[in-house]
Amino acid sequence: QAQLVESGGGLVQPGGSLRLSCAASGLVFDTYLMAWYRQAPGKQRELVAQITSGGDTNYLSTVKGRFTISRDNAKNTVYLQMNSLKPEDTALYYCHAQQVFNAYWGQGTQVTVSS
Repeated sequence: QAQLVESGGGLVQPGGSLRLSCAASGLVFDTYLMAWYRQAPGKQRELVAQITSGGDTNYLSTVKGRFTISRDNAKNTVYLQMNSLKPEDTALYYCHAQQVFNAYWGQGTQVTVSS
């Protein structure tokens, strides 16, 4: 059974940084497109960043230049480095793994940006 476990969320002041991690198990990690989504209260879930098995990346326009997604295929882990955090980045952040016929979600990790 595939499993994604996120960690690294927390409370941070505006302008601060956090690094999220997502450890995958039970799947052939390097064959999956990996992504981070987020969902703020009362809003739809949105794609924040994604990375292909080959390392190509794509970002939500509002986080481009502040967030960096990366993956370590040897450790079955995907990361999201978040810098210059803003209050509007506050959300529950989810890890997502996708192939053509399979997709998995993590349980989410809360990120709160507040002074």
